[in-house]
Amino acid sequence: MASFNDFGNSQVAALPAHLKQFIVEQNYDHYTPVDHAVWRYVMRQNYSYLKDIAYYPYIPGLNKAGLSIEKIPNLQEMNDALAKIGWGAVTVDGFIPPAAFMEYQAYRVLVIAADIRQLNHIEYTPAPDIIHESAGHAPIIADHDYHQYLSYFGSIGAKAMFSAQDFDLYEAIRALSILKEMPNADEKELKKAEDLVAWQQENMGEPSEMALLSRLHWWTVEYGLIGTLENPKIYGAGLLSSIGESASCMNPDVEKLWYTIDAIKYSYDITKPQPHLFVTPTFQNLIDVLEQYADTMAFRVGGTIGLKKALDSKNTCTAMYSSGLQVTGTIAEFKVNKSNEPYFVKTSGPSALSVNNKQLYGHGKNYHKDGFSSPVGKLKGYQKPLEDFSEEELSAIGIKENETAVLNFESGITVSGLVKSILINNEKVQLITFTDCTVKDKDSNILFDPAWGIYDMAVGEKIVSVFCGAADKEEFIEIPHKSATGTHHVQYDSSTLELHQLYQQVRNRRHTGGDYGFLGNVWRKLQANHHDDWLCALEILELLDHENAETQLALEIKGFLEQKAAQEPEFTKLINDGLYLIKHPIEQNLIF
Repeated sequence: MASFNDFGNSQVAALPAHLKQFIVEQNYDHYTPVDHAVWRYVMRQNYSYLKDIAYYPYIPGLNKAGLSIEKIPNLQEMNDALAKIGWGAVTVDGFIPPAAFMEYQAYRVLVIAADIRQLNHIEYTPAPDIIHESAGHAPIIADHDYHQYLSYFGSIGAKAMFSAQDFDLYEAIRALSILKEMPNADEKELKKAEDLVAWQQENMGEPSEMALLSRLHWWTVEYGLIGTLENPKIYGAGLLSSIGESASCMNPDVEKLWYTIDAIKYSYDITKPQPHLFVTPTFQNLIDVLEQYADTMAFRVGGTIGLKKALDSKNTCTAMYSSGLQVTGTIAEFKVNKSNEPYFVKTSGPSALSVNNKQLYGHGKNYHKDGFSSPVGKLKGYQKPLEDFSEEELSAIGIKENETAVLNFESGITVSGLVKSILINNEKVQLITFTDCTVKDKDSNILFDPAWGIYDMAVGEKIVSVFCGAADKEEFIEIPHKSATGTHHVQYDSSTLELHQLYQQVRNRRHTGGDYGFLGNVWRKLQANHHDDWLCALEILELLDHENAETQLALEIKGFLEQKAAQEPEFTKLINDGLYLIKHPIEQNLIF
């Protein structure tokens, strides 16, 4: 990304560097006339149906998000509108890793895929696209209770532990979604990609925190219903942006379940309609369920459970001592006592020390480049935790600068060396730095040798929190996993470029008027060179019907569409739904 455009939006401007790496230019001029027609068709169908079944008033929601029915949204216009409710928006290239997606939500920034679905996937696409992200997520973002839930979910998701299997599944899903949006994708490659996703889903092992949180996200933010089991309303973006599933989801054969913590037991398949959906009575219930799950997560539980999750994760994690000191690195080892409480923690590779998510001066990953290790727990013979000792009390037991000290921990670990400095913050002893230091365990095994240099000993009775990622992400310059697989960008042949021109000519007539008889020329070219097209023909018919012009031409086009709907099942619902809106047009004041 050559330069960063924050669109004059304070939420976007506040994004940290590790999230900015996913942002791409929207390149608004790259959207074709067919793309705009796809947007318009979906949005008109959405309004026609969702005005009665969506939880949040659809048109007011579109207005507040800077969207219109007539054209693909411009990111600047969206940011201008969203800024008024404390949100922003950026465009990205397809799926981004779940951890990054969650963190964007925490910063109150909508992540919008820059691409738009192809015409042949107009009802639904497994790939994230601008219809799903903006027409799905954005209209409801103005609801205060809902956007509070969304940002709170993001802040919790940003701390969730994830696994190598999570990354493998993410890559498999991303690759499949890209293939599915490719025109004329190879069937063998598609089958291979689908099989890989299925295999990854079946071989995840014990689901990580991120995997379970992703389920809660899917069954609420993406596919949630609100109200009663008998008469629910749609608020999930996946349903709001799918003109197929938004209708079919209300069928009795789609099971409706109350949304509780049990939703984490239900996995999902992004490539197929969902066989069941969850209904919440209120948005507050979403927060209550999220709190219930968060109480089981490593960032709240800490201790052995948290460290075990971090060890299994094999990713950069942060362990926080009860003194407030945060140790960031890859957890390589930890030891527990008979009560299953940690008494020693070790990281490998670049590590850092922080307090209140701000890196301590001189304790970055360049200084602790080979890892970090330290005891956890109380000193032997003292009821009071070492972190709570006053300077006088420290001095009384021989811990003072420029003097040799010997610290015997309840665990049997012994630390002896010359005290170089003592860090105290908010009346908590957090770090004691030694020179000429030896650290041994209860069996006299060397944990630190004086020849290794200066020893920084973390102070704290317990590990109270463990979370994924760095405490100070900006200083640690933590770059989350970013896929090397790029989305596919079509190279249009001369025939397709001609079709784009025909769509543009219809669009011009709709917006500027003129000789509607000219549309007969467009129709004849469609019949001659693009006989499979139905959407441009539908747009011509809509215009002629609305203007009561060229009656004979309108009858000819209508006959063609009705015949196509009758003979080609894949177009039946699309064409009939389009014809319905010609007979029952949207009020003009709503097409803004």
